[in-house]
Amino acid sequence: MEHAVERILGIEGGGTKTSWMLFAARGGKLQLLDEGSLAPTNFRLTSRARILEIWREMPRAVERVGAFLAGCGTPADRAELAKLCAEVWPGAAIVTGSDRESGFASAFGEGDGIAVNAGTGSSITGRHDGCVERAGGWGHVLGDAGGGYDLSLEMLRFVLRDYDLHRRGSELAQEVLRALGLNDLNELVRWAQTAGKMEIAMLAPLVFAAGTAGHTEVNDILRAGARVLAEYTCAVADRLEFRAPPVALLGGLFRGHSIYVAAYRRELAELLPTANAFVMEKPSALGAAWLALGQRPPLTSPVEKQAPEIAVAATEEINLRSLDLENLSPRELVDLFVAEEEFVQEALRAAAEQLAEGVSLVATALKNNGRLFYVGAGTSGRLGVLDASEIPPTFGAAPELVQGIIAGGVGALHRSIEGAEDDAHAGALAIVERGVRANDVVCGISASGRTPFVLGALRRARECGARTLLLTCNPADASSPNEFDLRIVLPTGPELLAGSTRLKAGTATKVALNILSTGAMVQLGRVRGNLMVELSATNEKLRARAVRLLMQLTGCDVETARARLARHGWNVRAALDGGDTAG
Repeated sequence: MEHAVERILGIEGGGTKTSWMLFAARGGKLQLLDEGSLAPTNFRLTSRARILEIWREMPRAVERVGAFLAGCGTPADRAELAKLCAEVWPGAAIVTGSDRESGFASAFGEGDGIAVNAGTGSSITGRHDGCVERAGGWGHVLGDAGGGYDLSLEMLRFVLRDYDLHRRGSELAQEVLRALGLNDLNELVRWAQTAGKMEIAMLAPLVFAAGTAGHTEVNDILRAGARVLAEYTCAVADRLEFRAPPVALLGGLFRGHSIYVAAYRRELAELLPTANAFVMEKPSALGAAWLALGQRPPLTSPVEKQAPEIAVAATEEINLRSLDLENLSPRELVDLFVAEEEFVQEALRAAAEQLAEGVSLVATALKNNGRLFYVGAGTSGRLGVLDASEIPPTFGAAPELVQGIIAGGVGALHRSIEGAEDDAHAGALAIVERGVRANDVVCGISASGRTPFVLGALRRARECGARTLLLTCNPADASSPNEFDLRIVLPTGPELLAGSTRLKAGTATKVALNILSTGAMVQLGRVRGNLMVELSATNEKLRARAVRLLMQLTGCDVETARARLARHGWNVRAALDGGDTAG
């Protein structure tokens, strides 16, 4: 007899991300259909509206949903979470609970054991002979010992304590400042006073890097965190009378850092030598799906999603002119790089008509009270954020007029966020969360023209009614159907360092963004001649420039220019329009 097929969606939300897995269930077997990860969700810390926004990026046609979020600990929480699920999946059977339950289910199914979860926060859950015991999981204000937030906070405290004791700028302090883009420890203190749980927990990789490098005090911090988790594990085992428990280590701290696994095992061996600790590789969203199914089915190996056929983008091809790059002298290398820039000029000339259309498209949107959003990943995303950040001081525009969206968020400005560019759902969600509307324009930046995060964002922007354009360096896609309002192609060709699109492709992209934003601002009347009459004179260099501008435009002397600007709050446009009549 043929079994009916059900589509089951498992959701596990925590402080780092929200993971989901979509399965087809037939005859007690699960087959993986799709999966992804989105922004973090914590039932206590994330607004209900945002949870719904995130969930709406997941598959909708399902028969069962298992939603398990950090912070969902009481029956009332479960009921409220179920109501939220029903808004997105009104016809589905719904099971809700805490992420510690989905993690345990993923590790042990209906069996017995102890699950130790160390991610942004931490928790310990055990089951033996039908009895359940828990420890930790109290949240970052009063608990989360041994989790990423706790370890990062201890590291920051050490950095300040070390400075107070020795008045030295340690390498660890420098790494923290670099990672956060801050200039000194006073700025670090101000940042920490307003930073959220996840922002602080994002520093955990620095803790582990320092520990791996042999930093004595940081290793003390890691040992202390591991010790608390081991003590909690032992306490749970004692209460359950569990003499030789299997202990599953869950969460990013264990999966990503063998040094922490080793520290925990050493501490646990002292307290409970009969325990068997192992790192759990199965994703917790799988446990959420099991719980939604209401049983522990035998699992087949998840079916690998067929990888798309990869055609080599022009930017990924081998550059025959640089085959001997490693053997060049410094001068030969410089000459080669300079000669290669000719291809940037050629690419920009080839795209002149498209760039002109882009200037008109952006200017029209801005004139109609719209905004410009750049969307990119990696180098492309950083270039978009850079151009957006320079519009307010250059043209006196409001910060929200031109905005940059980068895959992986602010952390991706300073370091690579693994896998962020591959998530089309996250790109679409970013468009929703930024409030893109019909009179806006969204410019996707992708050297290959294929970045899922960028394409997902552009497609969602189209659904919102916004105008869309794609800026790419891959002419291979130029002949394919264009689903966006405009495609700007900059055929810069293969890079000297194969695939490194921060080189020619990055240079051409930066110039193209300069053209789009500056051209639009010119169309909006924010310059006079070729002068920045809307600049924000926020420092001495810019004030000196403002004085020179006013002198050039009015013919007045230095003192008159300074006095007029001072009367108008150092606003060049106001000083020009107000003349000498302002008092």
